[in-house]
Amino acid sequence: MTPSQDLPSTTRPAVTGGRAAGWLLADLALVVAFAATGRSTHESGLAILGILSTAGPFLAACLLTWVVLRAWRSPAAPWPTGVLVWLGTAVGGLALRALFGGGMAVSFLVVAVVVLGVVLLLPRTVATLVLRRRATSR
Repeated sequence: MTPSQDLPSTTRPAVTGGRAAGWLLADLALVVAFAATGRSTHESGLAILGILSTAGPFLAACLLTWVVLRAWRSPAAPWPTGVLVWLGTAVGGLALRALFGGGMAVSFLVVAVVVLGVVLLLPRTVATLVLRRRATSR
């Protein structure tokens, strides 16, 4: 059961195509931000093509995970959607990166998994807490 399913039906948000698309776009934007931040930190430059080449494997993994999970059914749910999108994006992105010859230092693996976990789960967790708070304050 997802946290939003615990809410009374009158406070449970309807899953609409626009809402699901918003969550997907947010996930993709956060993956791009992760790549841009990493490139900036390591002084690799912030050229759009460079950012996209770094983010590419993770973007592909994120999109594939969304499709396989049919994440649009409960895009805001931290569990299981958020956790599975995070793991699919991180593990799939790292696998694709390795397949295409990208660097795989252990420190990068750890940072990628942790940072993607934070950026993909935090918005869902905050949204769930806000909805719960609204439901209990009525």
